[in-house]
Amino acid sequence: MLTPKERANKIGAIVRVASGNFLEMYDFIVYGYYAVYIGKAFFPSHSQFASLMLSLVTFGAGFLMRPLGAIVLGAYIDRKGRRQGLIVTLGLMAFGTLTIALTPNYSAIGIAAPLIVLIGRLLQGLSAGVELGGVSVYLAEIATEGNRGFYCSWQSASQQLAVVFTALLGVAIGATIAPESLAAWGWRIPLLIGCLIIPIILWLRRSLEETEAFRKMPHHPRKAGDAIRMLVANWQLVLIGMMVVVMTTTTFYLITAYTPTFGSQALHLDQQQSLLVTLCIGISNFLWLPIGGWISDRIGRRPILLSIPALALLTAYPAMLWLVGEPDFAKLLLVLLWFSLLFGIYNGAMVPFLTEIMPPEVRTTAFSLAYSLATAIFGGFTPAICTYLIEATGNKAAPALWLSVAAIVGLTGTLLAGRSEKAKSRVAIA
Repeated sequence: MLTPKERANKIGAIVRVASGNFLEMYDFIVYGYYAVYIGKAFFPSHSQFASLMLSLVTFGAGFLMRPLGAIVLGAYIDRKGRRQGLIVTLGLMAFGTLTIALTPNYSAIGIAAPLIVLIGRLLQGLSAGVELGGVSVYLAEIATEGNRGFYCSWQSASQQLAVVFTALLGVAIGATIAPESLAAWGWRIPLLIGCLIIPIILWLRRSLEETEAFRKMPHHPRKAGDAIRMLVANWQLVLIGMMVVVMTTTTFYLITAYTPTFGSQALHLDQQQSLLVTLCIGISNFLWLPIGGWISDRIGRRPILLSIPALALLTAYPAMLWLVGEPDFAKLLLVLLWFSLLFGIYNGAMVPFLTEIMPPEVRTTAFSLAYSLATAIFGGFTPAICTYLIEATGNKAAPALWLSVAAIVGLTGTLLAGRSEKAKSRVAIA
């Protein structure tokens, strides 16, 4: 039982470590929300679809850097410590965001504009490749006995606060700035606000203490090569972890980053309505994630990791067909709230599960690599893939097919994890 002082220290640590996760997701979500305007500013084309696709592909390109960030920065964190690594990732994320916010339009500097934006996205991706893993491992290692799922859930919960904050900001900007001004320069405001938040979060993170689990660990990788060799030796666990993550990362980007584009471009709903739906989804995610973590602490991770993908397979496409038949605000909200429940409960169990199956010596690197590969291959390109599927098939419910594929992959990963004796031997956080 924690004393009041110990409880306050735990809460403070959660807030400080999760604050950077908030900024990471804020920066990514802002790009997704304003992808149409970013496309017009940096990727002009005679085709609106081509402009949007170039913008969304650049959005996804940041995710391709995540595996590299997971290996390079993850190895750094496993060698130098959780605290120091989380400060470094924050600096990289800040630089990438500032680059995108200040780059002149294509009309001003030509081809240099999209190239600079791409570099900014790649820096953001490099940082994000280990940010989520570093935060998750930190929370898992400071968790009290029997509450690891609940503690880890605040990693994802902080991201939902970013979704809510960004949606509120989007509604406010849309209500106060004329559409032509929003397209010309207004979309830069949220990016600049993100830059202003950085010094506050840096100050918070500098006061973090190193985890006791890391200090007591008998062996740390002495150099990056040691971490890579350990990863190669445990490649099956990384692959299984990646498959388990696919369900959560695909669902998340479908119901958050893609919602404004889907609502306005595919369903022809008002942009403000789509942002309001996203706001509600962020609140819903924030509520369900701790509940999912708490349930997994009580009944175990596997029952949730098996049942939620099965529910998604049974309900995703019928729900989306119902939505696109006669789309309106209420239907979009109801369908995405259902997907939000699936995401929150699943992710609440998935994150602690992933920390538990990874080798302690390379826990951050292995966790981050598994998560980054899933995001790079599936989740990060979800907006672009869904946009392409709708255009290619003429079926506005096609995003649900992509979600169903992710559910199959996640279900398969959980089944493989249950058969892995090595995975079963890693259930204790060192």
